[in-house]
Amino acid sequence: MFDFFSGRRPTTLANDAMIATSHPLSTAAGLEILAEGGKAVDAALAAVAVQSVVDPLMTGIGGDCFALYAPAGGAVKALNGSGRAPAGASVAALKALGVTELTQTSPHSITVPGAISAWCRLHADHGSLPLERLFRRAIHYAEAGFPVTPRVAMDWAESASIVAGDAHAALQYLPGGKSPAVGEKRAHPALGATLRAIAAEGAAAFYRGEKAERMVDHLKALGGLHTQEDFAAGLDGAQWVAPISAPYGDGYEIFECPPNGQGLAALMILRILAGFDLSENTSEADRIHLHAEATKLAYHHRDALLADPDSCPGLADTLLSDEVIETLRARIDMKRAGKPVLWNEPEHRDTIYLSVVDAEGNALSFINSIFHGFGSTRLEPETGVLLHSRGSSFRLIEGHPNAIAPNKRPMHTIIPGMLCRDGKAVMPFGVMGGHYQAAGHAAFISGVLDRGLDLQAAMDAPRSFAFNGVLEIEPTVGATVQADLAARGHVIKVVTSPIGGSQAIRIDPMAGLLSGGSDSRKDGCALGL
Repeated sequence: MFDFFSGRRPTTLANDAMIATSHPLSTAAGLEILAEGGKAVDAALAAVAVQSVVDPLMTGIGGDCFALYAPAGGAVKALNGSGRAPAGASVAALKALGVTELTQTSPHSITVPGAISAWCRLHADHGSLPLERLFRRAIHYAEAGFPVTPRVAMDWAESASIVAGDAHAALQYLPGGKSPAVGEKRAHPALGATLRAIAAEGAAAFYRGEKAERMVDHLKALGGLHTQEDFAAGLDGAQWVAPISAPYGDGYEIFECPPNGQGLAALMILRILAGFDLSENTSEADRIHLHAEATKLAYHHRDALLADPDSCPGLADTLLSDEVIETLRARIDMKRAGKPVLWNEPEHRDTIYLSVVDAEGNALSFINSIFHGFGSTRLEPETGVLLHSRGSSFRLIEGHPNAIAPNKRPMHTIIPGMLCRDGKAVMPFGVMGGHYQAAGHAAFISGVLDRGLDLQAAMDAPRSFAFNGVLEIEPTVGATVQADLAARGHVIKVVTSPIGGSQAIRIDPMAGLLSGGSDSRKDGCALGL
């Protein structure tokens, strides 16, 4: 029996189709498409287009995108929609310009956005309704305005100081020098016009012609190395690739996108944790400790080795091998917090995620990001495109696998997930929260499969994240557990903002039932038909 006094929402149930996003207007837009008979891809594109307008600090058409798509009864495939560095970018070129750090607002942290290439690739291959229909709600909100929801208002205010540094972004997002209050209406007509152009002309409207020229000129004025040729090359940049996977639990397999995404780290964490008891028989302190230790080990490898797949061939096979996983697992001491080392001993954010299952049983796990809050904060005013900051993940270290180089893709934190059983998708899922995402995938899957929690309970459970030498913990973790972890050597930091957010839809074909959840830390919801 659900505890209606628990303070949390119940899992959403439906028969035929469902969508879960982190914003109510996005969920409503996607559900509208599903009700019209649209496919999972159609609903996802309608939802992400809306969220690019109503949640501008988290996502947008100036960002990147990854997806896992499972046709009804078919195999999972992965879409890499991450953009590349300009052809003129290299460690040597940037150092010659005096660049010593790739900061959030640097033009050199802006790779050619890959999102629109990915959206149009998905639509061409698996969509059914025209883009003009799919973008209708987003264009309406951009032109007529939309109400700012509570979580969006909070995050907007937290990013106001850095947004103020770009005159164009400040004019659009901080009129009068202030971020919006809850319920205040905002609009972005220039962005609406660009969405209209993409709906009419496809990805070419973004990567070639007048709008591409404006973005390139804007970046050059900021000191960027971008050219029109760089943008034109992004038109067909999105690529279908083979996903990577690992077994977990009783007959399940978790699929992730391969590098340059950090899904490999999520699979490493899960494989390490598979050797321990994480059920309700294990104390909360032990579960947090194990998750922290496995996360540190996996992220240490991520930061040292993960990059554009052309720069790290065979990495997934190596790091997911029994030899590596057993070696790493053996390094975990239940009594002490350890320091992460590479397995063979040689000697760094803001996103939206959504899940959709349509009436045919097609499942889509979809994530779109501009990385930091408001991305790079660099807004091209005529097109309304807010450019992301994903290139700040590159390293300025010659020889590092993730060193910036011509036409190279950076290591990515954004990762969609797909849970399968007997070769069929049973749950598209994902976690937002920048670097937390891989750790979040592992914690969510463990909650569902090891502890038997329903989707909403697994999402709403207290979170922790071991990163950069600190164990961040949400205040819902009790004082006794915090003291236990501190005694093991963890440096505890109780966070003031929620850690991440998540969405998922579980498919039960035998019962003809869809179960959906949307993280209570965000404004969104799961809705179905």
